[in-house]
Amino acid sequence: MIRTGVVLPTFRETPDDALGAADDAVNAGVDGLFCYDHIWPLGEPDRPALAPFPILGALATRFAARGDGAGPFVGTLVARVGLVPDDVLFEQFVALHQLAPGRVIAALGTGDHLSAAENRAYGIPFPPAEARRAAMVALARRLRSRGLTVWIAGGRDARVEEPTAAGAALNLWDVDAALVASRADGSAGLEVTWAGPPPNAPLAPTVTTLARAGATWVVFGWPVDVDELVAAARAAVPG
Repeated sequence: MIRTGVVLPTFRETPDDALGAADDAVNAGVDGLFCYDHIWPLGEPDRPALAPFPILGALATRFAARGDGAGPFVGTLVARVGLVPDDVLFEQFVALHQLAPGRVIAALGTGDHLSAAENRAYGIPFPPAEARRAAMVALARRLRSRGLTVWIAGGRDARVEEPTAAGAALNLWDVDAALVASRADGSAGLEVTWAGPPPNAPLAPTVTTLARAGATWVVFGWPVDVDELVAAARAAVPG
């Protein structure tokens, strides 16, 4: 069965909505809880954005304390290399791994022209894409050596070079199923995960199509009907 996830609503002044959405998702049987990593929502510098790791740390302990098994996976979607020093980002993931061993997904990305303004507004360097990709692969390898699950964002071109080099899964954002299938069936033998906004239609066709294309996870941004999502995943038959 394809696994399910939600990206929590963290473009808020407080974490209340994110924690409430997480409760709803876990109660419905969603497999993973994810947070964006932005200084502000894309293109909206006047709006707030909560940092991901405090939320994820709270969730790791919140659901582990319930005593109902291993609990959901928790992770970033995606943590951008260079927004903080690589060593700091590494230690943040390691600390989260201590709270939720075996349940952390370190999804990494490099950012692009849409997010560059966030860096520049705070005087954070934004190196060329090649340098950002090299840093991402190096960090991914370090995290995998510590036993973490790592996803690497493929960007608009669904690049396979970086996840292949790091031995990580390829995460694709809001691409069609044909592109998922082309990467899942490629010679690199990559695991492919999918994320994106929910469709303005029933979820089942999207989830089923992605499962048949070879995606192992489907993660929707909030708001999404979590009961419908879980039911769609349970009914989907991989190709």
